[in-house]
Amino acid sequence: MLDYDKEAGDYDTSRGGEARAHEAAQAVLGLIPGKPGRLLDVACGTGIVTRRLAAARPGLRVTGADLSPAMVRRASARLPGAVVRADSRRLPFPDGAFDAVTSIWLLHLLDDPEDVGAVVGECARVLRPGGVYVTTVDKAAAHDVGSDIDGVLAGRPRRPAADAAGTVTAHAARHGLGPAGHGSFRGTGQGRSPRTTVADLRRGWFTLLPPGEPRTEEFAARLAELPDQDRPRPDPRFSLRAFRKPAPTPPASP
Repeated sequence: MLDYDKEAGDYDTSRGGEARAHEAAQAVLGLIPGKPGRLLDVACGTGIVTRRLAAARPGLRVTGADLSPAMVRRASARLPGAVVRADSRRLPFPDGAFDAVTSIWLLHLLDDPEDVGAVVGECARVLRPGGVYVTTVDKAAAHDVGSDIDGVLAGRPRRPAADAAGTVTAHAARHGLGPAGHGSFRGTGQGRSPRTTVADLRRGWFTLLPPGEPRTEEFAARLAELPDQDRPRPDPRFSLRAFRKPAPTPPASP
């Protein structure tokens, strides 16, 4: 996993910046209740999306949480007094504290399937009955856009997707959450070029192709032979899933 304390300073500019944040926030807002309440953004990172959620819904009290101290500092500058440092597997909030919970670009980072279940379980726990949990799924697959780069990388080793939609849905069901919608958004500015993909390979972004290994360099050499080395290929399109915590059934009238 990347060191997000080191990544914090360049995180936004290297991942689509405000344009991508706008797309993400709009898609999330389309899946959460429109009424006033409280929202928790788990693994909020620099707060670039969190801030947009708060600005778009003035009646929504937004809290951000992240484990990286550097990310918390950056997010706190965008949302003063509304960001806490917290492990997403052990959230420091009481049961049923939030009307909506989001986790954008988190679950794919977790190597241990038990951690994925723990995060989904915590998001369900702090969600009030009737509330909605929204998360990204299938993040790695979003980058497969059918380009010549994807053709070169088709044979690369892949780990099972921790955030596969079916896996996340199963975890949600175990914690009492039912499907409540889906959406997607464009990863504006994140289309890969051959040259940037080679750089990503050599910095270890492809987790089963460690920097410096012969197979990694084989893929890098094949990418370096592609035409238009600096032309970005199509942007990825990220997927969202929403889950609802059932509200209590009112007692039957006598």
